[in-house]
Amino acid sequence: MTAMIIDGKAFAAGVRAQVAEQVARLKEVHGITPGLAVVLVGEDPASEVYVRNKGKQTVEVGMNSFEHKLPAETSEEELLALIDRLNKSPAVHGILVQLPLPGHLNSDLVINS
Repeated sequence: MTAMIIDGKAFAAGVRAQVAEQVARLKEVHGITPGLAVVLVGEDPASEVYVRNKGKQTVEVGMNSFEHKLPAETSEEELLALIDRLNKSPAVHGILVQLPLPGHLNSDLVINS
């Protein structure tokens, strides 16, 4: 078996181009602009970079991006209420809750919501 080197950046660019085409088709055929909501609780530097990049890439492919940055002391009740509102929003088609969550929050409960 021969090893094959994969150009990750080129591959990712190709995937983003395909997603952009599908988003454009969805807009044209159905009048829908997909929306991704990202929820970040706390101030983890690596998570902040990841969320910022996801927001940028979401917009680049023609989707709407909704970022929600919450303080680390946000209660589980407050976080679940936000997720409930996002789930009910017709503008939001996907929700990404950035992990890890602060220790006082139940990740499984949040993800399942």
